[in-house]
Amino acid sequence: MSDSKQLTAAQRADLRTVAAMIVPESAEYKVPGADDPAIQADMLATLGRDTALVAQALDHLADLAGKPLAELDEARRDAVAQEFRKLGGVAAATLVRVVLQCYYRDDRVLRSLGLELRAPFPKGHVLPDGDWSLLDPVRARGGTLRRAT
Repeated sequence: MSDSKQLTAAQRADLRTVAAMIVPESAEYKVPGADDPAIQADMLATLGRDTALVAQALDHLADLAGKPLAELDEARRDAVAQEFRKLGGVAAATLVRVVLQCYYRDDRVLRSLGLELRAPFPKGHVLPDGDWSLLDPVRARGGTLRRAT
């Protein structure tokens, strides 16, 4: 397996290939695929603690394929991906989560979904400093005691 701090060039190429398989580009909806350079850069920059599991998933894919996934034709890639879905476990789930998380925070994708590029609250409404009235329903419920484990 590769160094836990970064992915190898082959792993990065396979990450692009997997990302394109998960979310392909759509001309109809005018959105990039998850293999878009900006989205890929975001993935690589934010892998953090997921790097080791993503590298493990990419290595597993390459082992199943017998060579880097990016070098396979589309039919063979699809067959390998189907097998990987059955056997990939936590590493596979982490790989998919990383791809989708970075894809759905891209501004172009958010716009295509009709979402604003900022937090939805307070939608331009200014709350006066010190006005905690929004918390009144929470305060009215009283305390909740839970056993610490």
